[in-house]
Amino acid sequence: MKSRLHQFVILGVGALLIISSSNINWGKEHWRNVLQADAKGYYAYLPSLVIDHDPNFGSFDRVENGEHYDPDLFYDYRTTFNAHRINKYFCGTALLQLPFFLGAHAYCGITDNVDDGYTKPYVIAINLAAIFWVLVGLWATGALLRTYSISENLIAFTLVAFAFGTNLFYYAVVAPGMSHAYSFGLCSLFLLVARHMALNFRPVHLIQAGALLGTIILVRPVNGMILLAIPIVFNTGIEFKEWIRNVLRTPRQLLLSIAIGLSIMSLQFIYYRIATGSWLVYSYGEEGFNWMDPHMIDILFSYKKGLFVYLPLLGLSLVGLKFLWDRSKWSALAWLAFFVVLTYVLSAWWNWWYGGSFGARPYVEYFGLFALLFGFAVQNLNGKIRVIFITTTVALIVLCQVQTYQARYFQIHWEDMTKDKYWDVFLRVDKIT
Repeated sequence: MKSRLHQFVILGVGALLIISSSNINWGKEHWRNVLQADAKGYYAYLPSLVIDHDPNFGSFDRVENGEHYDPDLFYDYRTTFNAHRINKYFCGTALLQLPFFLGAHAYCGITDNVDDGYTKPYVIAINLAAIFWVLVGLWATGALLRTYSISENLIAFTLVAFAFGTNLFYYAVVAPGMSHAYSFGLCSLFLLVARHMALNFRPVHLIQAGALLGTIILVRPVNGMILLAIPIVFNTGIEFKEWIRNVLRTPRQLLLSIAIGLSIMSLQFIYYRIATGSWLVYSYGEEGFNWMDPHMIDILFSYKKGLFVYLPLLGLSLVGLKFLWDRSKWSALAWLAFFVVLTYVLSAWWNWWYGGSFGARPYVEYFGLFALLFGFAVQNLNGKIRVIFITTTVALIVLCQVQTYQARYFQIHWEDMTKDKYWDVFLRVDKIT
């Protein structure tokens, strides 16, 4: 029973996420506001392709100006290429939402709910899809920590801390249409497969990694950087080099892995071909990366959207770097190198604060790496220091939940926060109107 503790905890987390979602999103008319901004674009593939059979989103005006959406929340997720309207966003999130969407569509077909893709059952289905992928990510993270001999009790504590003490909760419950919950699940699975390759290489792992990487990129292309995290799960550089040799000794499986990954990624190019007549489309227009002007300090420490300001649990996790270093200097250096590269790339995006969000949202997918450090910390700290660490963690979970509540009501604004505004509303739920 003890060996399965973290799995029971995951079920409990899932129940709490569903209860929270039903309370926040499913009552009255609140469901109408769940699919906002980017989330509209991620999801729009499903009703447009499955129901309307229209790759050019001709139903956009009807939906945006109809009864389903508040006109104050108008957002056009389309762009134009070769005189054709297409979706600005990649289709991977919709692919992961598809089974839940089909379930909702079948339900609407046998009830009196309108089956146009935009009624309440569809929104609930998308909420459940996000929760499912968060639970997948938590399961994979727990399995990863077990390979490092972290105790079941502490794995369970780690998973609870990350489920409720970070903005993972926000993207599972408050903004489930965004891509981050899905990416967290996929990237956590990829890290687990990479760890299995490090411990006992089998060619089948290459196939799994290729399929996961292809899907990760289809959901959010920049997350292909997870490939650079592979060295972290090896104990030494010698082991990593031996793994590379093993990969090269299995060329058929390597080529099959690449082929599977490319086949999954090709779904986006097939869509472009059907919708525009062109295989290659850059749908973000003038938006792009400013490689010579990254905002690394801002994305980590600013009051506007700093990672460690709004998610201090991640800062606490860095204590585990000391113990990872003691165990494997290679792994610790690889972790730091990956984090620096990741931060450079993410902060070089023209909109480094990533618009409407709670916390630095593009880091959500990589929480498995922070959970690894957290697990090492709580496992190796002893006596009063461990008590202080655990007590601080509980306090930070409470802080995150309070600030999530504030963010829901824009007391913590999605992009206009400053030092003065932050401290003026700090823990002040009484100021919410």
